[in-house]
Amino acid sequence: MSPNAGLPAGIWSRLKSWEGFLLVVLLLIVILNAIEAPAYLSVGNQINLFNLSIEKIIVALIMTFIIINAEIDLSVASMMGLSACTLGWLHGQGTPMPVAILAALGVGLLGGAFNGFWIAYVGLPSLVVTLAMLIGFRGLARVLLEDRSIGDFPAWLDTLGQQPLIGPFPMALIVFFILLLIAIVILQYSGFGRYVYVIGNNREVARYAGVRVRRVKMALFVASGFISALAGVLFAARLGAVRGDIALGFELDIITMVLLGGVSIFGGSGSIYGVLLSILIVLNLRNGMALANITGHIQTGVIGVILILSVLIPNWAQTLRDYTNRRQQVTSS
Repeated sequence: MSPNAGLPAGIWSRLKSWEGFLLVVLLLIVILNAIEAPAYLSVGNQINLFNLSIEKIIVALIMTFIIINAEIDLSVASMMGLSACTLGWLHGQGTPMPVAILAALGVGLLGGAFNGFWIAYVGLPSLVVTLAMLIGFRGLARVLLEDRSIGDFPAWLDTLGQQPLIGPFPMALIVFFILLLIAIVILQYSGFGRYVYVIGNNREVARYAGVRVRRVKMALFVASGFISALAGVLFAARLGAVRGDIALGFELDIITMVLLGGVSIFGGSGSIYGVLLSILIVLNLRNGMALANITGHIQTGVIGVILILSVLIPNWAQTLRDYTNRRQQVTSS
């Protein structure tokens, strides 16, 4: 009897995919964590698991669009820091907090538009532009606050950032679920999502097919700036204070989540579903290491290794498939 007997073809093909492999890895991590720490499966720990990295996984959603489009945005963490520092600086100047929040989000829109202009309309490589802005946005954040830490935010902002809003769920986690649904609909089921994939596969072919490549890329980077700024505001609310180095190095985890989810670094392939599984893997892996008292530096090293493997393993798998197909063709001939 065939091993896939009784399973619909779509489900079986999904299980044999990279996403199926990620699902197996996730289940193994969950089982090991549950054995090592019985409190791991508690509702409080599961909410905390998301809450400690919620800003990263929010930005990972828009990073999925960017990388599928065959681009990269290395400036997302620096934009998070700049928006949070803008919020803190304006608050320190006596600006009403709602106005400060709008200004911080506006900074994200402007920063994303700046990146998008040079990439979409001037034609500079996104790696170069966003690497420069990784330094530039972080520098502006440090100029605003220097070595100071600004806090003493209004009680309502601290409550929204630190206390459950609906049931056990804090506001940032609710925002993530809303953005996740929007991302799934747009990327997997809309015309704009198809444009993102087509451009990522071949930009010139997309242009000849009538796709407005520049507009799509510009929209993606504006959205990236805005979502990063939103994540920065949520981070500031959760911490209750901001510094110039806030969100430093977050881009490593964000990019790892996307690439581990099966999104090709060369663009044109991947899905939100795979990224969601990789997010769960990274969060559970970090949580398990924390429960095992493994230090943050070692955790970061492990994530770095996973980043490398997330690029190498799919390439090795494709090479193996190509070799197997050639052998089958030679055998059949």
